Amino acid sequence: MTISRRAQIDAFLAMDVMARANERARSGKAVFHLETGQPGCHAPKKALEAAAAALGSDSLGYTEALGRPALRKRIAEHYGETYGLDVPASRVIVTTGSSAGFILAFLAAFDAGDRLAMAVPGYPAYRNTAKALDLEPVFIRCGPEERFHLGAEALNRSNQWHGALIASPGNPTGTMMSRAEIAEIADVCASRKAWLISDEIYHGITYGVQAQTALSVAPGAIIINSFSKYYAMTGWRIGWMVVPEDLVRPIERLAQNLYISPSAISQIAAVAAMDAKQELDGHVTLYARNRKRLIEALLGAGVTTMAPADGAFYLYADVSRFGTSTQMAQRLLDEVGVAATPGLDFDPEEGDRWLRLSYAGSESEIAAAADAFLAWSKVQAR
Repeated sequence: MTISRRAQIDAFLAMDVMARANERARSGKAVFHLETGQPGCHAPKKALEAAAAALGSDSLGYTEALGRPALRKRIAEHYGETYGLDVPASRVIVTTGSSAGFILAFLAAFDAGDRLAMAVPGYPAYRNTAKALDLEPVFIRCGPEERFHLGAEALNRSNQWHGALIASPGNPTGTMMSRAEIAEIADVCASRKAWLISDEIYHGITYGVQAQTALSVAPGAIIINSFSKYYAMTGWRIGWMVVPEDLVRPIERLAQNLYISPSAISQIAAVAAMDAKQELDGHVTLYARNRKRLIEALLGAGVTTMAPADGAFYLYADVSRFGTSTQMAQRLLDEVGVAATPGLDFDPEEGDRWLRLSYAGSESEIAAAADAFLAWSKVQAR
């Protein structure tokens, strides 16, 4: 028997590193988890209380495939509170994490063989999910000169494509796009009658400037968001989409058949989480301190080239002075227990100069990891 061509996609290296780090931890050795975007903070207290109450009072059966009406309504209200936009609840779709949102968006908007433009470096699941669904990724290199994000001019120069995917703040770089830059991308997509998909899962985690939603300039864009990052609910596997009205029913049919419905208890917790802004903003204050501490360690190690990290909780740094990032990531884990993700995860061609370090963990863990990394770098310099 043969294995399908669709399964022949790249590994998600961050998850591979996490598996090795967990194996090291099980052997009793110290591990500092900087490899995944996993908030070290717990889900908000209100979410935990709502989930605990539901365990004793709710049947927790299937919900509507598009999600519980109460959660869809609360997400719609969020767009008014945060961005001043009137988004009807009928356009909100609750998903099993943002991962399901991308699958549903790709299936609803594109046919097999269609081409999807995206920035490199970028989140690996974009290209790998697209490939598994028989879409063709169109890679547009976006380096320091472009602040690591997709620009309208580069997109317009690219070969034929049927949709474009943007992310702000982006993963692995944390860089953000202005409202004007998003509008320019939206104009290019509109001129080609192409879909615009905007990954906004790191909204809420920014340092100084609020992130802009593509809905403010492109009401027909497909928006993907999640409770995993700002709301610190990774394991609850709950996210959402905002889509044009004509995509709601097609996506509903896909969701019914692929997922039946999102997790009932996660949806109950998510409604409560959206009213925990004070607690969640405290998480962002913690991330800012972690960011500062890790930048200081990198500079102390002689690593001076890194993405601006306007938002999210990653530093994407050029570590070529130590060799390839693949080798460096393995050595850091083996020698001092610092788990980090090699840049090849985000850029298969030129990423081996770069290392992504997540500062989403606890303050003590990030401080210990920064100290371990700095000590390790000084040994290498001898």
